[in-house]
Amino acid sequence: MDSDIDLLRLDRQVCFALAVAARNVIALYRPLLDPMGLTHPQYLVMLALWERSPRSVGELARELALDPGTLSPLLKRLESAGLLHRRRVPGNERTLAVTLTDDGHALRERAEAIPPAIVERLGIPLADLEELRTVLNRVIEASA
Repeated sequence: MDSDIDLLRLDRQVCFALAVAARNVIALYRPLLDPMGLTHPQYLVMLALWERSPRSVGELARELALDPGTLSPLLKRLESAGLLHRRRVPGNERTLAVTLTDDGHALRERAEAIPPAIVERLGIPLADLEELRTVLNRVIEASA
């Protein structure tokens, strides 16, 4: 290893680059999500439910890499907004099933404009963003 390389330089840190990139990209979502009444974490919950509903709270927590205690307040707010229902599973009272309401399903149509708007705001070719996502998924797997 080259002894002239300062391994503690801020601009060499993966954690710093990831933190700033995440903060900046999430900020790009805010003006798109605000009119829909969603925060970015709530949007992630809705994305998972648009893929498949109903889901158990535990399944959602695993899919979103969230602690169930962190997920529960998000679900309560989305339920208060009329976008989903939480119900006990008959025959398994310990399991809460999360199901989209008609309004929750309808919101998907508005949300379809978000990914292309984010790509446009970033000004980075889609192929580069897909490659970045692939590398980030490898980082997630390696750090799990």
